[in-house]
Amino acid sequence: MLQYLPNFLTMSRLLLAAPLGYLVWQHEYEWALAIGLLAGATDAMDGFFARRLHAFSRLGAVLDPIADKTLITVTFVSCASTGLIPWYLAIVVMLRDAIIVAGAAAYHRFIGEIEFSATPLSKVNMVVQIVFCVMVIAAQVWVWIPETAIMAGSAAVLFFAGASGFDYVMQWSIRAFTQHRLTDKQAPKGTRAGEEGER
Repeated sequence: MLQYLPNFLTMSRLLLAAPLGYLVWQHEYEWALAIGLLAGATDAMDGFFARRLHAFSRLGAVLDPIADKTLITVTFVSCASTGLIPWYLAIVVMLRDAIIVAGAAAYHRFIGEIEFSATPLSKVNMVVQIVFCVMVIAAQVWVWIPETAIMAGSAAVLFFAGASGFDYVMQWSIRAFTQHRLTDKQAPKGTRAGEEGER
């Protein structure tokens, strides 16, 4: 039974997204902060138990980024809709993810099977977004958090969203170009000659 614990924690984090967004929208920031911290704890624990129990699975590999992105997107949108952060921050975060998903879909459609894994820069980006969301909500509970910290966090979110998005685009563009050249070299010479003759 213990081997299912990491996936259970990941699923729990996914299910916490809706109540977190609702609590922020209702200005129940104390409860929202508690839910956010609980979600962050499940994020740390599912990876820990997966390594400890050697309970890695394909389902967990798929669910983990979905849970993270759902939680982050809901938090950014709810914070933007209540005026805690400007809308352009939420749009940049969502646009970065949309570009990555579209790029992955295009690679799978035109190049081949894709083995998606988070880059180091992407992991930093996720940490920055999580810390920023917690800080924004915490600032509504603890008034001693300065406005300059929120402004610095906003700048960090913009920088790492752009940098990690660009990093993904460049990496997958290089992979696609390399795979295309490899496929072209492996094709029979007669086939390539025939194609050139047709053109």
